[in-house]
Amino acid sequence: MIEMRVAHLGIDPANHTPVVVLQEVDGERTLPILIGTPEATAIAMELQGHKPQRPLTHDLLKHVLRSLGGELARVVVTEIRDNTYFAELIIRRAEHVFQVDARPSDSIALALRVQAPIFVRELVLNHETPASPETDIDPGETLRKYLEGLDPQDFGRFQR
Repeated sequence: MIEMRVAHLGIDPANHTPVVVLQEVDGERTLPILIGTPEATAIAMELQGHKPQRPLTHDLLKHVLRSLGGELARVVVTEIRDNTYFAELIIRRAEHVFQVDARPSDSIALALRVQAPIFVRELVLNHETPASPETDIDPGETLRKYLEGLDPQDFGRFQR
């Protein structure tokens, strides 16, 4: 498994879908994953340090895990099937370890909130993907404009 970090968020210009780009912690390889708008917003909020007045879904999951004595040990992007990525949350509680099936986007949003490491299996990282971060992803102004256009009332009030 290869440890990754969130390199950036962007918009895939081909279909105007948000994309999160993971990059090797100790390397140059990247993995772009198309994600939904709510998950992109949750990831962007955490990366930008915005704290909602009331907990959003990923914040709620973080609080539930901690309240039950668990911790997110790591996130693993496990496979790609039919152009869909799959992930697992590896949760530790006392001497028990639980693997929970999850979407990569939700897994990443949660991992950012609890500072858990993100891993990708080598086989997934080596899989050919149609999107290329050098040519197909606009990580800058397009995403910024998109996020600025969101109504904060849709997600709760923000505190800085």
